Amino acid sequence: MKIAVIQASTQIARNQLLFDETKRAAKTAEVINFGVNEGEENFSYVQIALCVGLLLNSGAVDFVVTGCSSGNGMAIACNALPQVICGYLPTPTDAFLFGRINQGNCASLLLGLNFGWAGEVNLRFTLEKLFETPMNTGYPQASAQRKKKDAEKLKMMKSLASTDIISIFTGLSDAFVRPIFEKKELMHFIIENGTQRECIAFLRTKIV
Repeated sequence: MKIAVIQASTQIARNQLLFDETKRAAKTAEVINFGVNEGEENFSYVQIALCVGLLLNSGAVDFVVTGCSSGNGMAIACNALPQVICGYLPTPTDAFLFGRINQGNCASLLLGLNFGWAGEVNLRFTLEKLFETPMNTGYPQASAQRKKKDAEKLKMMKSLASTDIISIFTGLSDAFVRPIFEKKELMHFIIENGTQRECIAFLRTKIV
């Protein structure tokens, strides 16, 4: 599994912790950190959700770990995008159930709200339960097959209800999406590792 880590600018201070704990929890995965870091453009949670959409729709990664101050806004924005099924995971129990039942490809974590004493412990346990193997098996065991079928139906419903990622980018203002195309490390990674040719070709026209 290839996992990207990226979070909103409001939680720059949590980036290294989020990256380290994701690597620790997803032991056999390749984990790549895309920031956001000090000195970079300030990205809203909506812009970071668009980055998540590019990473997943291009096929460059299999899963994204992200978040914002509450975790809620990022989850909502990510779920507005095609081919992104994002779970809002405030607790280890939520993470365990999402990882077993929903066949998602993105996790949004609260990196500010309630992140007080022992907040890093909750983050560690949440990521451990998310990536606890095996994933996508259904839960509870007695309902596992029904749960897996329901998750497949959800993905089908989302694909029918969604437009495509290129249409989203071309429909938004250039001023809003330009900072995303200027995030060079992210763009080059997607172009080099993505498998969806149409998406890659689109990005090649946007980077300088």
